[in-house]
Amino acid sequence: MEDNIIAKSNEQPTHRINGAIKAETLRLVGDNIEENNLVLSRRDALKMADEMGLDLVEISPDAKPPVCKIIDYQKFLYQMKKRLKEQKAKTQKSQVKEIRFGPQTDDHDFEFKYNHAVKFLSDGDKVRAYVFFRGRQILFKEQGEELLMKFASRLEEYGKLDQKPILEGKKMTILISPVKKK
Repeated sequence: MEDNIIAKSNEQPTHRINGAIKAETLRLVGDNIEENNLVLSRRDALKMADEMGLDLVEISPDAKPPVCKIIDYQKFLYQMKKRLKEQKAKTQKSQVKEIRFGPQTDDHDFEFKYNHAVKFLSDGDKVRAYVFFRGRQILFKEQGEELLMKFASRLEEYGKLDQKPILEGKKMTILISPVKKK
């Protein structure tokens, strides 16, 4: 057992351990204590941890009195790292996939891009569909808007329209988010 001032790790928050704990009274929790939520003096808690050959780790310094746990500090860090890794794995990473149309896109091309959008939305990604106008094609704004609205209405069972068609320069864009699966 070491008397570390404040133990630090690259990814974990800092924890006071052993002699670095400043509070005079502490609440002890954990598996290796007979009575859970036991309130002791710092000296008694350190003595108890020393007898067990483990570290006294301050878990919640803001609580009144601060909550500590008697545990091997390396094991504690390992458990925290493992818990953070599990939480990170559970979070869904969403990407925005882009699909480009021209104002006079054929039916076959439309179906091909529709199938790609269905795959993207079922994978949990957002889809940004846009019509790009080149040169004088900007005269066909209505055709581009109709195309995007047709695309959005076809994708209603897979995603919902977040943003109606917006013309930004030479691009008319919509954004479609995936529908939550039940």
